[in-house]
Amino acid sequence: MPEHEVGTQEEFDAARAELLAQEKELTRRGDELARKRRDLPWVRVEKDYGFETARGTEPLAELFDGRSQLLVYHFMFGPPYEAGCPVCSSIADTLDPNAVHLKARDVTLICSSRAPVGKLLAYRERMGWSFDWVSAGTGEFHRDLGFVYTEEELRPFLEGEIPGTVRQLAEACGTDVPGYVTEAPGLSCYALADGAVYRTYVTTARGLEPAMAYYGLLDRTPMGRHEEGEDTHWLRRHDEYEKT
Repeated sequence: MPEHEVGTQEEFDAARAELLAQEKELTRRGDELARKRRDLPWVRVEKDYGFETARGTEPLAELFDGRSQLLVYHFMFGPPYEAGCPVCSSIADTLDPNAVHLKARDVTLICSSRAPVGKLLAYRERMGWSFDWVSAGTGEFHRDLGFVYTEEELRPFLEGEIPGTVRQLAEACGTDVPGYVTEAPGLSCYALADGAVYRTYVTTARGLEPAMAYYGLLDRTPMGRHEEGEDTHWLRRHDEYEKT
């Protein structure tokens, strides 16, 4: 634990009150951004996407499962992977128990990946999740949203110095670096109205942090995320941590 300034209770209370005012302002700003997300123009989904599910092949509209809103987490599990991305797996740990609460608000939550559905369902069983998981296969669903790249597009990155964390995660997935980084994570949202499907929101990168609950909690601990300078990524699948 690093050395840190130690003060009196009165000093803490004064500093905490100042910080609380800023936290409340950030919350109000978050409310404003949430409204702007809802105000985005909808885009009608014209392509006839098909997905392999545990029930067979289904179109996008069927994935709503009788509800009017759909959240899709684009889980990094590409065709050559032998296991899901550890980071995406940590996100799925947060998504899974929330699915039942989202259903109560007319929202269906699923994951979509490009690996064969048999691989996805076997991995889901290993991890103990229950959300619906579909395979987009070789279709264009992930690609159209910017969550799949070609090796040619990634050539500048692949010809440079590959970070150790990328090599670590690729190995953890049972694939090589090109096979790993051609996939990307993301979240996309849809509405179903009068039989038509509309895309309403898309995000990736740090836009996914609301589904990474551990970061919000770590941000409130004395050492925070404490990731600076680490050569390997600390995240593991939940059944791979050493017991302490």
